[in-house]
Amino acid sequence: MNTTAPDTRASTVIEPPSGWFSLDLAEVWRYRDLLLLLTMRDISARFRQSVIGYGWAIFRPLLTAAIFTLVFSIFVRIETDVPYPIFAFAGLMPWMYFSSSLIGVTTSVVDGSALLTKVYFPRLVLPLAKVAVGLVELALQFVVLIGLMVLYRYTPGPELLLLPLFILIMVVTALAFGIWMTALNVKFRDIAMAVPFLVQIWMYLCPIVYPIDLVPQQYRTLYALNPMVGVIEGFRWALLGSVQPNWGTMGISMLVLLVVLVSGVAYFRKVETTFADII
Repeated sequence: MNTTAPDTRASTVIEPPSGWFSLDLAEVWRYRDLLLLLTMRDISARFRQSVIGYGWAIFRPLLTAAIFTLVFSIFVRIETDVPYPIFAFAGLMPWMYFSSSLIGVTTSVVDGSALLTKVYFPRLVLPLAKVAVGLVELALQFVVLIGLMVLYRYTPGPELLLLPLFILIMVVTALAFGIWMTALNVKFRDIAMAVPFLVQIWMYLCPIVYPIDLVPQQYRTLYALNPMVGVIEGFRWALLGSVQPNWGTMGISMLVLLVVLVSGVAYFRKVETTFADII
């Protein structure tokens, strides 16, 4: 008589991605504790041994907005439909989130190589942790913006209800471009060197220091190919109730964003199984 008990121990099977466009978000959700841990680690590392600490999240955009106000409102005299300090600060908020998140996501896989080569986890956790970090700074900047709106006696309108939508689009934009950059950066480390330089140029191709009305009409469609145009215009409109964004321009921006996101996910899924070998 066979009295051996059957082996009922659970086993975990790790399989390669089954498709280019499958993010397997259910698996990412199972690793949410790791995602939270990496996010908290990055937040702590960003401000560790800093005298000002989290104040940098407020000081940088506030000082930048002050300089822009001096140059473009007093010296150059760009006309805006809302007080220029609020106009500039509201445009800087989504841009600073995007630029810092893009740089962080670009290096996320390489920076996480020590963890990547030792244990299994969804590789998408690394770039997701980076886009989550910037939301903490964004929340602090909202406090400053509210103070500016009180100072200038500016009250938001019902458009404010759409602000979460534009914040979501902003996060997706950073992730869409970042997921391309981080996958390429594993193989070509020049990408990490080039992205900060490209970000500096990119800023002046966005309606941050000037309203979109200053862009000649014949270049508007080409200008709208930049997804951050729609994000910044929508973000500012939702917050300040300024001139309603051109929905045709925004539609072009969102279409480009969709193409970048889908192609980035496809490429990331294609090469993520080789990350540990290349690193």
